[in-house]
Amino acid sequence: MDIPEANGRAVAAGAGSPAGAGGGGGAVLSAHEVLAVVLQIREGELSVLLWRRALPPCEGEWALPGGRLGADESLGASIRRQLAQKVDVRDLSHMEQLETRSDPGRHPQRRTLATAYLGLVPAHIDPVVPADTGWHPAADLPPMAFDHAAIVRSGRRRLRSKLSYTNVGFALAPPEFTMSELSAHYRAALGHDVAATNLRRVLLRRGQIEETGRSVPSGRSGGRPAALFRFRARELEVTDAFAVLRPPG
Repeated sequence: MDIPEANGRAVAAGAGSPAGAGGGGGAVLSAHEVLAVVLQIREGELSVLLWRRALPPCEGEWALPGGRLGADESLGASIRRQLAQKVDVRDLSHMEQLETRSDPGRHPQRRTLATAYLGLVPAHIDPVVPADTGWHPAADLPPMAFDHAAIVRSGRRRLRSKLSYTNVGFALAPPEFTMSELSAHYRAALGHDVAATNLRRVLLRRGQIEETGRSVPSGRSGGRPAALFRFRARELEVTDAFAVLRPPG
């Protein structure tokens, strides 16, 4: 007898190691899903995209977007398809594989492996999402389904780490920005204050950003026009493998 949809494909109960190896004698039903921690700086806060479950298990709780891995899909193709179809998010400026979770008890109904991705949406884009989907502060999550809160925390840690030694800030920022705007994005993502002057010095030294030659007119209070910058590259680069951006003090 075949077990349908085991890791995206039908798997014979007697194939490979004995079913239920390590204890019971019954076949182990299993599946493989892909999930996305989609982060964006919204109104000065690092936010994560979540959808509210309408059916059990975990009815009424919030979950990461994603779903079952298709039989003929790669992991990356699957999560991009599901983000586009289910929550209409297509404007990802960066996506990378985050982790795989395999705790046998992470899903109450069947053994389910989950491969999670980290996706970033730049601040100047406002995706139109379905009514059951919304942005939530990544540091103050609502009641979450399964182990999805822990996966969000993993995504936040990965982003903070990569801001230290890569140019991944390009995926959070608009195409052009003042240093005051960029430091606000870094502050939201890192969770601690980032001085615009110091950030400018560090990112220029690492070759991540460059001046555009344009500026923003000064406001009513006067002062010098603020210079506009851009990231030199709009794809991930390691610019200082041993660098860390630490909180002050």
